[in-house]
Amino acid sequence: MATETAASAPSAPQTFGATACIIRRDDGVFVDPMALGQVFQAAVNDVFFSNQYFSKLDYAVFVKILYDCGPSLPRSTTGEALIRLAADVLPFKPERRALYKAVKLNHGEAEYYFEQVYLADPDNPDGSGTPTVLKFDEFVADMWMKGVRFGIDAVGVRNAISSGRTERVLVARRLDAAPGVNASIIEVSDHLHRSDAPRMLANGKLDLMAYQNRFPQIDKGERLLKKVPRSAGTLGFELAGTPIEPPIPSDIELGPMAGAGTVIDITGEGEFLVSQKAGFLSIDAGSGQLSVEDKIISREGVSSRTTGNLQLTGDYEEYGEVQEKRVLEGENITIHADVFGNIISRGGTILLNHNLVGGTAHNAKGDITVKGIASSAVLQTSEGTITLERAESCTISATRVKIDHATNCEIIADEVTITVAEGCAVAARKVSIEAAGPRKQSEMLVYVLLPDSSKIDEVMDQVSARVDEFGGLVEKRKLEMDTLTNMPDVRKYIMLASKVRKKELVLTPEQLPQFQKMALAVGPALKAITKVSLDLKAAETEQQAGKAMLAQLAQQKKDSGGGGQVELRAVSGDTLVRTMKFHADGKSVYDMQSKDIKAYLRGSSVGGDIIFSGSGGKVEWSFDA
Repeated sequence: MATETAASAPSAPQTFGATACIIRRDDGVFVDPMALGQVFQAAVNDVFFSNQYFSKLDYAVFVKILYDCGPSLPRSTTGEALIRLAADVLPFKPERRALYKAVKLNHGEAEYYFEQVYLADPDNPDGSGTPTVLKFDEFVADMWMKGVRFGIDAVGVRNAISSGRTERVLVARRLDAAPGVNASIIEVSDHLHRSDAPRMLANGKLDLMAYQNRFPQIDKGERLLKKVPRSAGTLGFELAGTPIEPPIPSDIELGPMAGAGTVIDITGEGEFLVSQKAGFLSIDAGSGQLSVEDKIISREGVSSRTTGNLQLTGDYEEYGEVQEKRVLEGENITIHADVFGNIISRGGTILLNHNLVGGTAHNAKGDITVKGIASSAVLQTSEGTITLERAESCTISATRVKIDHATNCEIIADEVTITVAEGCAVAARKVSIEAAGPRKQSEMLVYVLLPDSSKIDEVMDQVSARVDEFGGLVEKRKLEMDTLTNMPDVRKYIMLASKVRKKELVLTPEQLPQFQKMALAVGPALKAITKVSLDLKAAETEQQAGKAMLAQLAQQKKDSGGGGQVELRAVSGDTLVRTMKFHADGKSVYDMQSKDIKAYLRGSSVGGDIIFSGSGGKVEWSFDA
């Protein structure tokens, strides 16, 4: 077998390329790391096109320097800046080059047919030649000359050469570009999602009709979302070394997701969507926009499927329906759709912009307004005004009630104002109805609430008797006081003692024993005077307290008894107007359970004196206690 003779090593370093970036030294072939890419490629061309090749080539380093593809370059153990590429640069002799056949290129892949090769014998040109083997380093140089400058499978080629088998081997493959990562938005708050798990009650049981946290609450300055910037992909390469550009990743803007109460905050940590205030999170299902509102805004309705029963701590606005038997409790509640369930407010207002059908509306302290129809419903407020456009078969109680058209309703309040009332039972201190009359089998009943002061009168009588009793005791003690103080010795001693105390009289040493003897003589009378004086003050105190209580009871009777009046401007059909007594004990006359109101107003034994009974005309009546 013919042997290859290495070129004699030069004593001085040899360089290749216009920038001399490849340096051949006695200890190997090195590359300047500052000259990469096309500069290095031009120097490689100088080597390969001058019929030379790199001996003991580190192919991974070769590809990394050419295309910045693959593992990182190895660090120098000697601190040298140059990168070692190969052991030497040797001549690629023509007879060796002739050993390498054509390569088959197909769809980004290169195939080579490996078989036994023979080196021509100059002494026997007609012979088959001397068997020899291919070399990986020469293979790289030959492929470069044939246009395969990237993606050689170094391990596969070396294995194919060393095996000696005749086979077709995939020796190189194109590297497709790796796509980048599109920009995205991630959640950075734990409060963005609702918890639809059943709510845990205080006794440890689960309320299957209520969720744990249907409306998340956000703190001021809380980061909600973060934009993750897009990242570029990596280049791919054709077999010829031509780069394949990756597709440009798509970008996304965080700004359109910033709704009311939020702001975009760009810091060194990234771009964030941040809440500007504390409140309730609202997400628009169409646009995905996040808002932080002072009140809860929902568009899904209240039902067993969406929210379950709700017990909220803030204001609430709902654009969907409230399902039958569902309970919504909060403050300042506004519903824009029909309500079939139960609305409970701890304060503020209840505003129903549509209908209340078969449900209830309770307000502990505040107004209730229904702009649609209230039908077969219960509306109650302990302190506030109920305003309805149309009410049918409803039970209503409030401080004040204002209705445009009421049919078959039971209404009790301090003041009631109705435009048209048909078949209703109405009780109030002040009643004003434009038109009143029956409705089918339901009669029209109007009650003027007047205080029943019998209990107050009974208490006043008892207190008055007690005041008189203490008045007599006061007079008795005053008489006893006058009797004791008018005794000659006592009166004389009191007069002298007063002058001595005021220093109007100065006793001489001879007079002092006489004065002390006088004090000793009237001592029992003075003790009796002191006792009578204390008894007198106690009796006067009790007398004044009784008088104050009488004044308070009289004022209570006056406040509760005045102002009873009724006005029916037009009566059409059988209508009955009567008085109705109530206990003036300071409690609200209308604040009672809804189930008791109908029995209270429709009972056969209800009512006192008849004010009016007829089927036409008008009624104007007032009572002043």
